[in-house]
Amino acid sequence: SKHVIKNIPWTTAKNFTVEIGQQQTEELISTWDIHESWLHHSEFLEEEELKDSKRYHYRACWGLSTRRKPVPQATASVYFVIVISKFKPDTAPVEVFYRLESSRLIRRPEQCQFREKWLQDIIENKILCAERL
Repeated sequence: SKHVIKNIPWTTAKNFTVEIGQQQTEELISTWDIHESWLHHSEFLEEEELKDSKRYHYRACWGLSTRRKPVPQATASVYFVIVISKFKPDTAPVEVFYRLESSRLIRRPEQCQFREKWLQDIIENKILCAERL
């Protein structure tokens, strides 16, 4: 079965603010098919000025809360970058990318559906590492 990739209509460069960026990353996260036992918080990290663009960095930190273990044993972070091009018209939508903390692979929300398994894998690896120490 072909998965439908869910995305959201992103704001234009002209209307972008740090707060709108955070709201929109939350809106994107809400389209992800993730079990309700996963809890997260998101935060704005920094603004980066480049020759061709301005980049706004955000992080969503995820943990799995259960009745037996309400405090997560480990967390998994997803890093978002919202890019405002200095060459495109300010009526163009911002560009959005994300990557998982354990990966260098950069994904675009319109090209790739987020998978809960990615968070599980990060947390399982961290717990395994901790147990080895």
